[in-house]
Amino acid sequence: MAPRPLTSQEIDAALAELPGWEFAEDRLRRTYSFAGHFPAAAMVLHVAQVQEETNHHADLLLGYDSVGVSVNTHSVGGKVTELDVGLARRIEEIAPSHGARP
Repeated sequence: MAPRPLTSQEIDAALAELPGWEFAEDRLRRTYSFAGHFPAAAMVLHVAQVQEETNHHADLLLGYDSVGVSVNTHSVGGKVTELDVGLARRIEEIAPSHGARP
């Protein structure tokens, strides 16, 4: 079954369970902070692994001590779907193991 764009109410409900995430410009977004560059880079590699497992990919921006994540679903015109929410949840699960700061 093809993904469908979520309604604004569905996005709001998902964000209530994803602290630190926001909805802007038809994307779910979050920036994580780390103690230095190596943990941030390790987080990017771990997210890349999760993306390959789920066959759904976000835009990642690696800074010295930060990682920016931005995701939507291209196949539905760049809107947010349950695929994006699922990826955000998986990223939230792995972030603490890399020392992500709230």
